[in-house]
Amino acid sequence: MGTDILFRWNFVNWITMKETNLNIIDVYLELLTSLSPDSKLEIISRLSQSLKSEKKVPSMSINDLYGAFESEKSAEALIEETRQARTFTRQMDEL
Repeated sequence: MGTDILFRWNFVNWITMKETNLNIIDVYLELLTSLSPDSKLEIISRLSQSLKSEKKVPSMSINDLYGAFESEKSAEALIEETRQARTFTRQMDEL
């Protein structure tokens, strides 16, 4: 059941991203229509060059974040400190 929900969420998210990308492309194409042929060719050239020289960004996993927070305090001490720092401003009305 959980895998099915995750698949549906990923699919809907993918469709939404695809629609957003298409909308962005439409906006750019609308801007490009007024350019001269030479300007369009220059854009094509620069885009091609950027694809050839683009560096891959290493993907980051959630596992890479494990242990990112470092403290000399124990987990229990951090929990207690957090609880003591809480302030409550809600006032209860008498009935």
